[in-house]
Amino acid sequence: MPRKANAIDLPALGTLDRAAGALGRQLAQTLREAIRRGELKPGELLPSTRLLAQSLQLSRGTVVEAFEQLVAEGFLASRPGAGTRVAATEAEPATAARKTARAQPAALPAPAAAFARVAQQFSTLPHVPFAISVPLGATVPGEAWRRLGNRLRARGEAAPSGYGDPQGALPLRQAIADYVRRSRSVRCEAQQVIVTSGTQQGLYLCCQVLLGAGERAWVEDPAYSGITSILEHGARGAAVRVPVDEEGLDVEAGLRLAPDARAAFVTPSHQYPLGMPMSMARRRALLDWAQRAGAWIVEDDYDSELRYAGHPFPALQGIAAQRVVYLGTFSKVLYPSLRLGYLIAPPELAPAFTGARVLMDRSPPGADQHVLAAFMAEGHLERHIRRVRGIYAEHRRQLMHTLARLLPAELAWLQPSDQGMHLLLWLKEGLDDTQVARQAAAAGVAVRAVSPMFAPGGARPGLVLGFGGFSGEQMEQAARKLARVIRAMAGERQPPGGRR
Repeated sequence: MPRKANAIDLPALGTLDRAAGALGRQLAQTLREAIRRGELKPGELLPSTRLLAQSLQLSRGTVVEAFEQLVAEGFLASRPGAGTRVAATEAEPATAARKTARAQPAALPAPAAAFARVAQQFSTLPHVPFAISVPLGATVPGEAWRRLGNRLRARGEAAPSGYGDPQGALPLRQAIADYVRRSRSVRCEAQQVIVTSGTQQGLYLCCQVLLGAGERAWVEDPAYSGITSILEHGARGAAVRVPVDEEGLDVEAGLRLAPDARAAFVTPSHQYPLGMPMSMARRRALLDWAQRAGAWIVEDDYDSELRYAGHPFPALQGIAAQRVVYLGTFSKVLYPSLRLGYLIAPPELAPAFTGARVLMDRSPPGADQHVLAAFMAEGHLERHIRRVRGIYAEHRRQLMHTLARLLPAELAWLQPSDQGMHLLLWLKEGLDDTQVARQAAAAGVAVRAVSPMFAPGGARPGLVLGFGGFSGEQMEQAARKLARVIRAMAGERQPPGGRR
């Protein structure tokens, strides 16, 4: 029977930095950490100093120095003729502490659970139908974007540099101001533009700048979860959920619920998630309230460029620039990973928004700002928008036709809408849309449930379906899978023929 070796094989000790010198201290620290991590256990016999020196290609005196230091500290124990072992007194408490830590997790701060729920809610959907804002193929900026990027990054203003302007690069701010004046009737100068990392950051900045501690804000019901989550978990104000009907935000309901609100967060061009525009009567009523109350309107114009019937609605900001903070993004018409959007503030608020942005991330990344500024200044953005609008219009038409063919109207039906990159599919009352979303995900289909976007007590079941970056064949296959999930949850049999 083979004899068991008395001395253990040491765990991987890593590479000692021979250029830095003090190799004895480095070896002592490496062994000390191995003992603390439990890689060397109490009572284990270490190799002799001679063998270890040979193994590590060190002088024996260096290894002796390390051993003597650890013996003095109580990590090792050495007896003449018995070798050097890991001391029990030092390693055992650490092991016990690790076991205790595993058995009794540390108490988390009070906000941690709420933010963990937000992380789960905003988890990224896989890039399969019907995830929103997935730019693929023809919807991605083409050769012009690559050419500009190569040129500017190599020797232009997009080359690596120091800290940038907290408001954003001036050429981009000028291009944005010119663009929104032409396309959205927004009245502004470059000095009012703050470049953001997208709409979400713009919403957070608005909550920080516009709301004092405990002040209330109107928020649409249902609403984009990004704003409700900020107000509930990450800002000082309180959300007042104001119902939405076929004309958009019900201003009279807002006046009954909270006439003293300091701000209103709205999506007037394309209500999220329902899809209708705010009527002109409601727009006038909302602006009148803001003027009388000295309140602010935050206009989230997240996909106003993508209207498929007629021209986009003019922005609220163009009617009452002194009361409206306007938010826009390039995530929808270009691609989300660009992480560039913009906030247009009334002139007197621009310094405050700039200061709030400094405290978040100092300044936006520089290189892509200059590429985007050139892309806009040379007219590529507007040509790109015209192209993708045509592509999305066809994708939208195909998806609407497919869903109508696969699902009976008494089980699921589409909310009328003529804008954006998503459709809202309402489900029959009694169906659990969150469970449908989970079952669809298991089948390889990405959808978001609508019910969590409502205030408690008023939820309706439905699904948000994005169609931007997917071919007709991809959407056909995904729609069939989704229809099977919905029918199964509704307890219906699969019909023969086309509806399967």
